[in-house]
Amino acid sequence: MAEITSQILNLLKAIGKYRWHAVAITWVVALIGWGIVFKLPNQYEASARVYVDTQTILKPLLSGMTSLPNLDQQVQFMRRTLLSRPNVERVVRELDLDVQTRTSRDFDKVVETMMEKIKMVGTGRENIYTISYTGTSAQQSKDVVQAFLTIFVEGSFAGKKQDSEKAVQFIDDQIRGYEERLAEAENRLKEFKIKNIGMLPREGADYGARMMSTSEALNQAQLDLAEAEQARNAIRRKISGDNSGSAGRAAPIALRDPVLDERIAAVNKNLDSLRTQYTEQHPDIVANRRLLEQLMQRRTEAASNPVASSDPGAAYSPMLQQLNVQLSEAEARVASLQARVNEFSQRVARLRGQSEQVPEVEAQLAQLNRDYEVNRGNYQRLVERREQAKLSGEVSSATDMLTFRVIDPPLAPPLPTGPNRLQLFSLVFVGALVAGLAGALLLSQLRPTFLSQSALRDATGLPILGSVSMNWTAEQTVLRKRRLIALAASVLLLFGAYAAGVAAILIRPTM
Repeated sequence: MAEITSQILNLLKAIGKYRWHAVAITWVVALIGWGIVFKLPNQYEASARVYVDTQTILKPLLSGMTSLPNLDQQVQFMRRTLLSRPNVERVVRELDLDVQTRTSRDFDKVVETMMEKIKMVGTGRENIYTISYTGTSAQQSKDVVQAFLTIFVEGSFAGKKQDSEKAVQFIDDQIRGYEERLAEAENRLKEFKIKNIGMLPREGADYGARMMSTSEALNQAQLDLAEAEQARNAIRRKISGDNSGSAGRAAPIALRDPVLDERIAAVNKNLDSLRTQYTEQHPDIVANRRLLEQLMQRRTEAASNPVASSDPGAAYSPMLQQLNVQLSEAEARVASLQARVNEFSQRVARLRGQSEQVPEVEAQLAQLNRDYEVNRGNYQRLVERREQAKLSGEVSSATDMLTFRVIDPPLAPPLPTGPNRLQLFSLVFVGALVAGLAGALLLSQLRPTFLSQSALRDATGLPILGSVSMNWTAEQTVLRKRRLIALAASVLLLFGAYAAGVAAILIRPTM
């Protein structure tokens, strides 16, 4: 502790040795600093507060009809881009702040200075935003704030309306392109249908369904033909048995074999089932057809050898005349069914001949229809989107969607808000004092002297035997007192100058 105290005393003695230097440095620094503080230009801060109302009754009314803009996001975007360089350059040119600029570098300096001084703060929840600017003129500060406030209000509508117009123009271009594609697709589809008119599917049925339905119709016609032939043959047999009485002998009666009829029906049914799966050249179909021919031949042979009837008046009975009428009707039905069978057989043969072409035609038609439907669907959706975009642009341009309410309009401040001369004046005074003490201490280190016995002993390492004190004369004593009084007067005068400066700042804050 004693060493620290000793070092402090040595520093004070060293500063005291160069006390006049310290006072001179303090005065120089103080006068220069105070002069700079008084010459600083006044600063006037203007501000404005605006409230952005993003709640509108149009949102629930137009929900689902059009895409409504995100107003909160739009306001946040405008807030972030308001202080961008293009907007600052626009304000500088509108307010003629670039009149004194001669080069682009000077103009850039003015723009950068404004970008540093203009500020915008706000609260996201309340949507209240404050725009402030600090300039060298009260009217200039007000004009700058008003210009940025106008850009903030007008830019929210103009940007969205311009985006909507660009969107509508883009959709119109796409619609024109899809109209040309639709015309080309329709022409290709028309030419394809004309070229393949006989092989196109009807009512949504493809080749497999048409082949299946035609085969089933052929099988049904063949079955009806077989039944009609059996009915006709039965009538013939009855007529043959009735006509035998006219010759004076017993009329023959045709023998009917139920087992043979069942076999014929079973073969017909099996043949119908095979024809739905295979062609006429399939071995199973060929074998069943051959078996059917043999069974039909056996039945025909049995019908050609009737058994004589024991009724002598059968040829002259009214029943014979009725049987002849029924035979005529049966013959007509067999002929019509035979024509139907032939027609369906030709259709089946024609479809089988087109077995390689029709599926390819149907695949190409499906591809053409798919391309056409895709283009038509995109065209219809684009038309809907265009109407929605137009409605969205009209909604965005309406002032009711986004309302700006200026809470505090920008005003020209009557008094400057800066610089804080009192604070700066005090800082200069303290800095001058510190500079004076630091200058004296620096001089003592540049021109060191031994101010105490302990300092000499520590520096030389030799013992100190004694010291000789200074014996001042009367004249020297008076001179020392005068010097001390002058030093105290200079220090007091320095503090008086500081007090006078503070009073002047307080009395005239606009100086």
